[in-house]
Amino acid sequence: MSGFSGFPLAGLDFYEDLEADNSKAFWTAHRDVYESAVREPMLALTALLEPDFGAAKLFRPYRDVRFSKDKTPYKTAQGAVVHTAPGVGWYVQVGAPGLFVGGGFYHGSPGQLAQLRSTVDDEVRGTELRTILEATAAAGFTIGGEKLATKPKGFAADHPRIDLLRHKSITAGRQFGAPDWLETPRTADEIRAAWEGVRPLVEWLSAVVGGAGD
Repeated sequence: MSGFSGFPLAGLDFYEDLEADNSKAFWTAHRDVYESAVREPMLALTALLEPDFGAAKLFRPYRDVRFSKDKTPYKTAQGAVVHTAPGVGWYVQVGAPGLFVGGGFYHGSPGQLAQLRSTVDDEVRGTELRTILEATAAAGFTIGGEKLATKPKGFAADHPRIDLLRHKSITAGRQFGAPDWLETPRTADEIRAAWEGVRPLVEWLSAVVGGAGD
């Protein structure tokens, strides 16, 4: 595998076409484009970033349709994650809309969620998280994550950090689209900078939920 030189726009075009024809016939006919313009660049990118962030896992391109009403067989984006704790880490994705980069707590066990809420309940640690999220948002990241529609059990509706306690996951991400540099080695620098931008959040979350059990 050669060094990382960027993500070819052919990869974005591949996913745009896949969204229109998500079939085995299309995939088989264009698999070489997926390999050369998506998978190989992603492997080269994650290998380049590994010394600074850790080893990445590339997601399989096939959807798990066993329990889904949507039976289309292929994912319409290629993602990779560097885990810093179970359910926590840095994320990068390429699809038809372009490049997306982020990090955070994506999913966890009941024990991890209980530990997160217990920590947010603490005034010092909870305020610490709020400060990190505000700084991350100010740096241009969108704060997201699944939330309860109501308050979690055991907490008052007027809790000063009820908005944070409602989170079942907490993420920060930035959609870059398809800038001119996407096809160049600069992409690795942009992703590295973005991951560094969410490092305080990733490290805070890893420290909180990393040792929590089921």
